Amino acid sequence: MTRKMPDHYYKLLRDLQAMDFVLVELTLYLDTHPHDMAALQQYNQFASARQHLSAQFEQEFGPLKHFGQGYTRAPWQWNETPWPWQV
Repeated sequence: MTRKMPDHYYKLLRDLQAMDFVLVELTLYLDTHPHDMAALQQYNQFASARQHLSAQFEQEFGPLKHFGQGYTRAPWQWNETPWPWQV
């Protein structure tokens, strides 16, 4: 059975998902409007904010990605559940 995580865990995940959505949409837009400097600036702002938010999440709750794409504390955290894709 999956254990219940604190509300802050779910808020951070929702915020990360929202930022991912914005970044995907901006990527699609920039594919067809590569010279739109306002959109490019907005993309870079969201990319930076997402990087900071994911670092905060990983520091508090463990890695989001595997194979060296995320950090973990001791002891090894990948055997702890729930994993982000399970909630």
